Amino acid sequence: MPRWRASLHRAAPALGLFAAARLTGTLVLALWAWHVGRSPRALLAKSWDSDWYTRIAAHGYGRTLFWPDGGAQSDLAFFPLYPGLVRAVASVLPVAYGTAGLLLSWLAAGAAAWGIYLVTERIAGRPAAVVLVLLWGLLPHAVVLTMAYTEPLMTAFAAWALYALLTRRWLLAGALASLAGLSRPNGVAVACAVLAAVALELWRRRGRAGWRPWAGAALAPVGWASYVLWVGARRGDLLGGYFAVQEGWTSRFDFGRGALRFVRDMVAKGPTEFGFVMALVITGVGVLLFALLALVERPPLPVLVYTGVLVLITVGGSGFFESKPRFLLPAFPLLLPAALALTRARPRAAILVVAGLAGLSFGYGVYVLTLARMAL
Repeated sequence: MPRWRASLHRAAPALGLFAAARLTGTLVLALWAWHVGRSPRALLAKSWDSDWYTRIAAHGYGRTLFWPDGGAQSDLAFFPLYPGLVRAVASVLPVAYGTAGLLLSWLAAGAAAWGIYLVTERIAGRPAAVVLVLLWGLLPHAVVLTMAYTEPLMTAFAAWALYALLTRRWLLAGALASLAGLSRPNGVAVACAVLAAVALELWRRRGRAGWRPWAGAALAPVGWASYVLWVGARRGDLLGGYFAVQEGWTSRFDFGRGALRFVRDMVAKGPTEFGFVMALVITGVGVLLFALLALVERPPLPVLVYTGVLVLITVGGSGFFESKPRFLLPAFPLLLPAALALTRARPRAAILVVAGLAGLSFGYGVYVLTLARMAL
């Protein structure tokens, strides 16, 4: 059996469980949407950032929204690979841009689940890999994996890049890291993982590792850096232009000061939007899981660096606090401690935990798309 078919055969149970989880969540959302008189397709393909991506796919860059308070939200904040692929799909298939975005995201989510399985299997074994993929599909905010968003695409590139690093395929890892960097701003975490893995390889071999690790390291940040520099050139500030665009969205890296102020104000004002509370809880749990991952599980260096950079960007960035759980969605290694704990638990206890997570995931997905008044 070819190697790729053998890996797909091993991953089949995990992929089946993941598909069942997301299909059930989508069905629950669709039933509720029809109940309240809304279109499930519109919710998945046109909500929040999905609308920006499909507009870029249809018309290119150049849209800016100006607000009375002086804010200016430019579509240059959105990285180009996903809308470019959406445009390509819509030009080949007789579907609208929103539908093309959904098809692309669903395929990317499946590819990501396959890559996540292989990475986890190599680190912790097959049972933990199956459970981790299921947990990833049952996260409270996993509804994003079935929306026209970029997280599935970036996670797919990230998972396969990490697998390439674990199997010492340096050029493939660098190419996938470059594509991840063209997908999302926090895709730079994949390039950091490649650079860390190459540095470790060179140190172990005292610099005599051949040309492939060097080439992979050089290729890894190209995607992210090229778009940042392109936006900078377009805005007349090569190094600062992209970050000025992010400022217009109130997004900046301030080592968590803005997030702490938001939490302080939220606590002081009393009852608030449920989504903000969930964002705080999910982010706090993510930080705790990273500590367990680093101190207890001790995964390979590229996996640890990739996850750590994602957590750092999420916690240290200000802006849309309610979006922090979504920024952590590609950080699938955070689930490794929980997956290992469930594999060691009694079957009855594990089933109860999974059932509880499923109920939370399906219910929260309905909430954020049909009831919440905040951005996702």
